[in-house]
Amino acid sequence: MGARLTRRGFLLTAPACPALTFGVPSAPPAPYGALPSKRQLAWHELELYAFLHFTVNTFTDKEWGYGDEDPSVFAPTQFDPDAIVSALKAGGMRQVILTCKHHDGFCLWPTKTTGHHVQKGDIVKAISDAARRQGLKFGIYLSPWDRNNATYGTPAYVDIYRAQLRELLTLYGPIHEVWHDGANGGDGYYGGAREKRVIDKLAYYDWPKTWDLVRSLAPDAVIFSDVGPDLRWVGNEKGYADDMCWEAYDPVGPNGGAPAPGFTRDKDGQVGTRNGSHWMPPECDVSIRPGWFWHEAENDKVKTPRQLMDLYYRSVGRGGSLLLNVPPDRRGLLHENDVASLRDFGIMVRDTFAHNLAANAKIKASNTRKGFGTENLLHGDRYTYWATDDGVTTADVEFHLPEETTFNVVRLRENIQLGQRVDAFELYRFAFGKWEMFAREASIGACRLVRTKNPVTTQRVRLRIAQAMACPALSDFGLFFEAS
Repeated sequence: MGARLTRRGFLLTAPACPALTFGVPSAPPAPYGALPSKRQLAWHELELYAFLHFTVNTFTDKEWGYGDEDPSVFAPTQFDPDAIVSALKAGGMRQVILTCKHHDGFCLWPTKTTGHHVQKGDIVKAISDAARRQGLKFGIYLSPWDRNNATYGTPAYVDIYRAQLRELLTLYGPIHEVWHDGANGGDGYYGGAREKRVIDKLAYYDWPKTWDLVRSLAPDAVIFSDVGPDLRWVGNEKGYADDMCWEAYDPVGPNGGAPAPGFTRDKDGQVGTRNGSHWMPPECDVSIRPGWFWHEAENDKVKTPRQLMDLYYRSVGRGGSLLLNVPPDRRGLLHENDVASLRDFGIMVRDTFAHNLAANAKIKASNTRKGFGTENLLHGDRYTYWATDDGVTTADVEFHLPEETTFNVVRLRENIQLGQRVDAFELYRFAFGKWEMFAREASIGACRLVRTKNPVTTQRVRLRIAQAMACPALSDFGLFFEAS
């Protein structure tokens, strides 16, 4: 896709943009490598969203329920979905994913597939409706493992699992993400059998058929599992990707075979695959507490806004997303400590990135493709971009600021509609009559945030594209000072 700049618009803006080259715009650069789908592009724009782990475990003080819990134990006393979603929104969340069924098999909606479900109300409907009222997207988590269902391990259960998916995708849509957990098989209640059931994770669920069902009922939904097909697990539950992180990924199962949910090589998930064949960016999941479900003993162990901000740099700032779990308590509310931390974290993110300190800079590039000028770096649009001519894979872009400026965060984005193209870049400041490098990094992708060890003060900044697989196509450059 080309730049959003008409020939008339190009000519009108040219006098104010001396870096532009006059003449008929060149053709857009050819895409490079694996490319994101429309649904993946929409997902990339979310960046930050929430998990809600809520089930019988909330009331039994467990992390994994066995499957033998009495449904009546799930009894929130002050359940308020709008209060929950409001707190998430204040924290900057743009989507909420609800654990509609965890490994215990307890369903948070009155499903027709089992009697092991909520006895009063419909938690899925309440949360999904509240999310839409407040402008957040809604996603579903449906555990493939079911420690309650008597048929688990047989073909009959796979039919039940797909029936549950069908209910969620047709009764509570639109659904924007479908989340398959990697924990599959083990000991459980299984209708009273109380035994261990082991399944072949590579074949039992027949994932291609299940994913075809999702595509048919929720075509705009991204599908997450350890190995995609749309999003990959980053390989840890600590909320961060590797410092060098590629959006593409070529997962490989045992002995080189096809993978399935439940299998991943942790480090590979953090790094991805340079020049991989599948656009499969990392989702970085982490809980605001030590556990995934609410536990009273953890009320004083909530991550601070500063800790959350650090995770933001290491997830969103490395081309992935931050999926932050904030579990409701037994009242059916988010605990006050979680709410306060979320609120202050949201303020920190918004205040940090509210104003691009490079917005009024004069820009000079060593090479610019006709019609794809450097002014596109400051528009704030992910899909208008500066590009170089074909074959030019190294280039310098200098930003002359109106005055001496202090910053400690640099933001870069590639126009990922054209793939992930840049392999290495450097950042310099002009000081004491010479250029001094203050950062050298690798991947950029959908978003790269470089937080400097110390504040940088200068009036001139240079971005050097040191290595790229194809001519660079950058859509964003920003300088910011982190809010305290």
